[in-house]
Amino acid sequence: MKRDRPSPVRQLVAGNIRRLRDERELSQEELAHRADLHRTNISKIERGLHAVSVDNLHWIAKALGVEAADLLKR
Repeated sequence: MKRDRPSPVRQLVAGNIRRLRDERELSQEELAHRADLHRTNISKIERGLHAVSVDNLHWIAKALGVEAADLLKR
């Protein structure tokens, strides 16, 4: 089992968060503030270095104005 590399789902979520944040012209710091997370967490999530919890996925989606399920779509 490969646990030393990010899964394709993690990469998908990371890319969707970054794309939506860029489309809304938000900095990582502003997104973190809106989601009540630390900026370094957003950075690690966007780079696929940190697996986002279901709870944090909810708060990030809310801060971006989308449903959490939208972050899992291609």
